[in-house]
Amino acid sequence: MLQEVAVSRSMLSYQHAYHAGNLADVHKHALLAWALAYLTAKDKPLSYIETHAGRGLYDLGGAESDKTGEAAAGIARAESWLPPDHPYRRLLTQVRAIHGPQSYPGSPLIAAASLRAGDVLHLCELHPAEVRALETNLAPWGAHIAQVDGLEAAIALSPPTPRRGMMLIDPSYEVKADYDRLPGIIGKVIKRWNVGIVALWYPILLDVPHVQMLAALTRDFPDALRSEVRFPPIREGHRMAGSGMFVINPPYGMNEEAARLLAIFEAHRR
Repeated sequence: MLQEVAVSRSMLSYQHAYHAGNLADVHKHALLAWALAYLTAKDKPLSYIETHAGRGLYDLGGAESDKTGEAAAGIARAESWLPPDHPYRRLLTQVRAIHGPQSYPGSPLIAAASLRAGDVLHLCELHPAEVRALETNLAPWGAHIAQVDGLEAAIALSPPTPRRGMMLIDPSYEVKADYDRLPGIIGKVIKRWNVGIVALWYPILLDVPHVQMLAALTRDFPDALRSEVRFPPIREGHRMAGSGMFVINPPYGMNEEAARLLAIFEAHRR
């Protein structure tokens, strides 16, 4: 059983509303939507687990988005880079039809809108306000939502029922120890759930703190997919210069989809 944990101030400093719809989200969510479309095409139930869910739905017309300009430089530009029939674009259209033209789905809502009756959705989030918003935004979807340490929950929830499925690990990396914890956590998850698709998102920062983490993961999982795209920092002093996804047990065709996304980002890089 998942246990609630004490929340420190350092765990609550990150607010994704300021960054929703940026180019990292476009990369991450395009791959996620593709993977879920692939999985749901087969008539077998699946589980989806997310360790750092956030609030699930964002207002790109809000003050947070306006302050950073990341959505304006991200999804506002990049949506047209993808073909109209891409699963990500279809989900964006679906969410806007319900919630308005400035709405943007986080990965929990992308998953919820992709899954079918009989599929199971587990969402973890630590920030109390984000949990309350997540419960409201995902209320129609019957998600299992827990206010817990997502990395500990990743182990506790493995293997899920149904065993077929996917886990997204998407920390903010505000807690720097996450880089050191993640290879061990993921190793334990795969040991328990060897058939699971486990996708880790990571930022590509100018001071490259992800390098040692990826070296350890690549050593342990040499057949995993490593998808990375680069883009210029959004503003002076901003450290993020790209987005990465490390996917263990990638579904058939995901390598090719990652290559297509890389070509698209390279063609539009400024």
